Amino acid sequence: MSADEFKAQGNQYFAAKDFTKAIEYFTKAIEASPTPNHVLYSNRSGSHASLKNFGKALEDAEECVKINSSWAKGYNRVGAAQYGLGNYEDAKKAYTTALELDSNNAMAKEGLKAVDGAQNSRRQQPDMGLGAIFNDPNLITKLKSNPKTAEMMKDPALVQKVLDIQQNPQANATSFLSDQRMMTIMATLMGIDLDMPDLPKEKEPEAEVKKQKVEEPVVAESEPEKETKPEPVPSSEPTADDDPEDSNELSKIDADAYKAAGNTLYKQRKFDEAIAQYNKAWEAFKDITYLNNRAAAEYEKGDYDAAIETCQKAIDEGREVRADYKVIAKSFARIGNSYLKKNDLNNAVKYFDKSLTEHRTPDVLNKLRATQKEIKVQEALSYIDPEKAEEARLEGKDYFTKSDWPNAVKAYSEMIKRAPEDARGYSNRAAALAKLMSFPDAVQDCNKAIEKDPSFIRAYIRKANAQLAMREYSQVMETLNAAREKDTELGGKNVGEIDQLYNKAASQRFSGIEGETPEQTMERVSRDPEIVSILQDPVMQGILGQARENPAALQDHMRNPEVSKKINMLIAAGVIRTR
Repeated sequence: MSADEFKAQGNQYFAAKDFTKAIEYFTKAIEASPTPNHVLYSNRSGSHASLKNFGKALEDAEECVKINSSWAKGYNRVGAAQYGLGNYEDAKKAYTTALELDSNNAMAKEGLKAVDGAQNSRRQQPDMGLGAIFNDPNLITKLKSNPKTAEMMKDPALVQKVLDIQQNPQANATSFLSDQRMMTIMATLMGIDLDMPDLPKEKEPEAEVKKQKVEEPVVAESEPEKETKPEPVPSSEPTADDDPEDSNELSKIDADAYKAAGNTLYKQRKFDEAIAQYNKAWEAFKDITYLNNRAAAEYEKGDYDAAIETCQKAIDEGREVRADYKVIAKSFARIGNSYLKKNDLNNAVKYFDKSLTEHRTPDVLNKLRATQKEIKVQEALSYIDPEKAEEARLEGKDYFTKSDWPNAVKAYSEMIKRAPEDARGYSNRAAALAKLMSFPDAVQDCNKAIEKDPSFIRAYIRKANAQLAMREYSQVMETLNAAREKDTELGGKNVGEIDQLYNKAASQRFSGIEGETPEQTMERVSRDPEIVSILQDPVMQGILGQARENPAALQDHMRNPEVSKKINMLIAAGVIRTR
């Protein structure tokens, strides 16, 4: 592979934030380059800085400016590395040089602001008196010649610690606490004899490296991802460079500018113009966020096939550079939404599921569940067939006649699937379920039949029979009263059957218990809560008073449905005798 090919690989890994791999490929590019290339050293310096390896970042940055001393960005790299090492004055010099070469250099301006802030913060920190103790320019020579510290000073790591404190006492005021030898050095410098034995050389503790967490912004499905402005810290994650002499590619900064322009056009619903800007961003820098944004614009434009194709490309490119799984998840989710718009529900479910495999979010999970539910609804609708429903009804009737109740239930269930709005299917299945002694299920089917057709009197009667079998007498009477009211509206064709069943229920409810005298039965009935409520009703008391004086008046009151219901209840209970 050529240096340019290695460099392109390095840029891809850099974009994917795999800085270790980026360093590997930039190193290969440096080795393969026929002449020293300042851009390659700049890119590797940026990768080292991203891993907080500021010493190596500084070496590469200095090599970069050595090769091309007129390139402002090289000095930005030097400044960022020096800043990371805490050498603020050196960082300031580097950023100042960058501005001298390019007065509009934004990175250098931000770097100087960060350096000034860090220096102000350092001045406010106490140095625990170390500045005065370690300010001797011949400090190292004196420590090497002092019998108490001479042996210790053979350790380069310890010498570096002393130099660090001498250069930045505020920033390194607490470092001596991690190494007991520093206490001996301090005592020696202060003229105190601690009578401490020579200590063995200790391994310098590793500095903790806190990884910077980069979060994807939360974006509505149909909106492109919004750009977030990074903090103005020069040691924060830099961007890879492209050689302006050898490549026509634009920098990441320019690519983000295209993206920002695209986002503005997107909000103005100028989708074609937005897509053009996202294309420029993608051509400038291979970050799949730009492709996701382009797909969002295509989706809003209504070009769902294009959105699917763009998202698939984003996934493929993202896999190659090991992009953040959250960004990949967004691509899969947008494909799912596009298929949803195309009413291709099975593919929508497939891609929502893939999105959740990458990264689980409540929004995509809800869409998956809603789509699965809609698939079931559509499958049920596609199964509807009135002709086959009639075939199933006749088949169920045949099984019912032969007393094959299980197969009758099965056939009527098929009828319900084929014609879910036909009340007869539920009512017929209720009759078969009642034969199987499954009375609660029969009541449920009758309720469904009444819901589908409130004038279907047969469903009321079957429901009352099932309730009677369960000895739910008050519910039976309530069901039959509703049936009587609806039947009266329809001409009263079923009133005889309704009254007969009503009387049967009332008789069972208020009939005497074995061994009970008529007086005892009457006493028990008179305590029935429903009977007590009727007898205590002032209106009913007036009606019953009139009936005692004029029995014919009772017939007039029976024309009122509510009064009729209560009088029938009293008749059934034996409180009113008709003979």
